[in-house]
Amino acid sequence: MSNVTTLMDQWAVKDLEDGSWLIITVNSCTELGKESLPGIQVLYMGNAINFEPVITERWAYQATKAGVTEFLLADYSWMAHEDLFIKNFLIVGDTLKTKIEVKTRSSKLISKEYELPFTV
Repeated sequence: MSNVTTLMDQWAVKDLEDGSWLIITVNSCTELGKESLPGIQVLYMGNAINFEPVITERWAYQATKAGVTEFLLADYSWMAHEDLFIKNFLIVGDTLKTKIEVKTRSSKLISKEYELPFTV
């Protein structure tokens, strides 16, 4: 069976300083990762993050080891400035979630969460 990608959400935050937009796309996928299992894909600024069981299990371990429930995926975030960023998190709890925070120089912090379709 081939991967079926379904749009879950798409949103944008405008920066009035220069007229640019930070656009976030969240897709539900039927097959992601080495095990071809369902997951969520986050797309932004030409980057893609795949929340699939194998890598998410590693991130959940790192979160537990660090003693946090919101684990910042620094390598998968764009944090060019304090007032201009896209931060991606794994939230570890009863249900696993991804959290995306977007801030432009002229906007308030906008944050959205998406439940992952698996447990680790």
